[in-house]
Amino acid sequence: MGNEHRLLALLVCLVLGGGLCAAVLGASRAAGPRAGSPAADFAAPRDMSAEPGLLPAGPDASTGTVTEDCGRNGEGHYNQDNLVVSPGLRAGAHHTHAYVGNLSTDALSTDVSLAGAPTSCAGGDRSTYYWPVLRRTDRPGRDPHESAAGHGNAGEIVPEAAVTVEFRGSPAGKVVPEPRFLRAVTGDAVAYTAGGEAQVRARWGCSGSPGLGSAHYPRCPAGQRVTRTLVFPSCWNGLDTDGPGHRSHLVFPTASGVCPQGTFPVPQLRISLAYDLPPGVPFALDSFPEQMHSPKTDHAMFVNVMSDERMQGVADCLNEGRTCRT
Repeated sequence: MGNEHRLLALLVCLVLGGGLCAAVLGASRAAGPRAGSPAADFAAPRDMSAEPGLLPAGPDASTGTVTEDCGRNGEGHYNQDNLVVSPGLRAGAHHTHAYVGNLSTDALSTDVSLAGAPTSCAGGDRSTYYWPVLRRTDRPGRDPHESAAGHGNAGEIVPEAAVTVEFRGSPAGKVVPEPRFLRAVTGDAVAYTAGGEAQVRARWGCSGSPGLGSAHYPRCPAGQRVTRTLVFPSCWNGLDTDGPGHRSHLVFPTASGVCPQGTFPVPQLRISLAYDLPPGVPFALDSFPEQMHSPKTDHAMFVNVMSDERMQGVADCLNEGRTCRT
């Protein structure tokens, strides 16, 4: 809360009396996250660090890339569900997610329903890709999916100006196809209160400084887009499509790019998002109420609903070092 807001609150306290002072100050604090985020949660491009570069490729590296054209949620597919983390529970996310890919995804989706649903992906990929929405907190939400958010998430949803869904290979070897209906999570939705950052994967940045990012909201110059990059784990245990905590079956490679013992490299999913936001406007990520809209809580989910043949094609493209678009 700015100094001018604190002064105003204190003046109101003097007028209303001590009995209401705590309530006024408490309301002012509560409005803080909704009106934007603390200054400590922002970083200018000069304060960002370079994204880890591509590791040296070994003789068996899978150096290709596959880019999926899945649109940018022009269909307005939003809900407060989380099929991966809380299947079967309506509004189990307590915040709103945006989707591309499978157009039917909600808490009650099943493998069968996903496999038969339409998709926003031009090539027919029925996988589901989703993440928490970003909101302008200086504008009220008007649509049903905005006003229903609750839990401290308020404001106009900012539509994605661009969404890139990309798969990459492994610098250490060939990838094996992912199993159909594999569930995956990246990031930590409770990072603000977790007491550690082991699962934080947030990379926020500005379109004019590609390759630079941080775990803080960016302060981007005029004419540049706010960006989010979410990279998923890519070492599979070869057995399960899900596991305890939704993470044990699919883990990240080591710093050298090698998968931990007992796991195998699979195509690495990378979701890149961009937003048109004028400089200085307040914005915030949807979160659980106790997470205070921290940018470190950014996260995303994925369910692979590609056919076995399609996923084999993705693996072949990566392993053969080609650049493919579908």
